[in-house]
Amino acid sequence: MPVELGPFSLDRVVRAVERVRERLLRATAILGRAGIPYAVVGGNAVALWVSRVDEAAVRNTQDVDILIRRADLDAAKAAMEAAGFVYRHVASIDMFLDGPTAKARDAVHLIFDGERVRADDPVANPSVDESEDVGDYRVLALQALVRIKLNVFRIKDQMHLLDMIEIGLIDEGWADRYPEPLAARLRHLLDTPGG
Repeated sequence: MPVELGPFSLDRVVRAVERVRERLLRATAILGRAGIPYAVVGGNAVALWVSRVDEAAVRNTQDVDILIRRADLDAAKAAMEAAGFVYRHVASIDMFLDGPTAKARDAVHLIFDGERVRADDPVANPSVDESEDVGDYRVLALQALVRIKLNVFRIKDQMHLLDMIEIGLIDEGWADRYPEPLAARLRHLLDTPGG
């Protein structure tokens, strides 16, 4: 079935980016007010770190990923649902949809502190304590963020790592910070930056 195309519009592009930003700020404010420890992770965390070096190297992302402790899930549900988000558990993913008619792309996806995303991940996720307060929210510390990206290692994670390598956020010395096979994955990216 052919896809129905809308008009070309830079305004639509800007609006999409702005909605992700607004969702991130709303979600982190809600969690912060509720006293729930969290950290921004995923593509937004990468963008925040990359923007500290080179704004032109920032990639947009379609959703918001937040790291929390599993023990705080019920409190997070109560706080987020009171603010209009809708909790869903779909295909092993816990998320808060941005309203009752929202799609999974219009969501805050949860990653759990100290757990593996997939059973075969080499290491567990970092702790929310491995984060930095940057004013309006908390973002995962760079070394922990790189560890998550090396651990999951999907194509988009590899692209995020390559972006960080390209601008000098991470370099050859970083491989020694991680256990195998994460170190080997990083060395591979460092040795073959063009793919």
